[in-house]
Amino acid sequence: MRVRKRKGAEEHLKNHPQLVVFQPEKFKGRWRELFGNDRPIHIEIGTGKGAFISGMALKNPEINYIGIDMQVSVLSYALDKVLASQAENVRLLLADGSDLRHFFAAEEVDLLYLNFSDPWPKTKHEKRRLTYKTFLGTYQHILPEKGEIHFKTDNRSLFEYSLVSFSQYGMLLNKVWLDLHASDFTGNVMTEYEEKFAEKGQVIYRVEAQFR
Repeated sequence: MRVRKRKGAEEHLKNHPQLVVFQPEKFKGRWRELFGNDRPIHIEIGTGKGAFISGMALKNPEINYIGIDMQVSVLSYALDKVLASQAENVRLLLADGSDLRHFFAAEEVDLLYLNFSDPWPKTKHEKRRLTYKTFLGTYQHILPEKGEIHFKTDNRSLFEYSLVSFSQYGMLLNKVWLDLHASDFTGNVMTEYEEKFAEKGQVIYRVEAQFR
């Protein structure tokens, strides 16, 4: 998600060190210590303006949530959402999620969310797609055996690509939704993008993929 530069965004983040982590590599293998409990850890790569991560944290207080984004202005809006929600089980990371092994130890994360990732439609940019095989290898390292990725998008081409990528990597496609909002799926928490797309009647795709 790209937004205009927000005045005072970095200062806003620095004023809330209890919620925003600027040097996540220092907590590699120690995230549960930061949260002060042994609850499962779920992460979202590309957390945008925070509607999903704050909504999930409120809905599931028994889970620790970490939202990751590399854009200062975007993360500052996510911080606003977290502060407004008053959820205590969420942290935000100002970091590049290209290699999460710098920030998380093996099997430290219990579940991973990819929501409306950049589709990078040009073939020459395939390696930048967050469902490309090299990213899947990183996810597999930080997730437990049979760990899962929950992926949502409005982009049919990226969805089809991702289904193939997951399958070729040897993952199981446990559940696939070709029109999430028209299905009987319950408990869906929407992102900002998803809310806009839903208002326009656009189809949302979702898959739960599992490592073997």
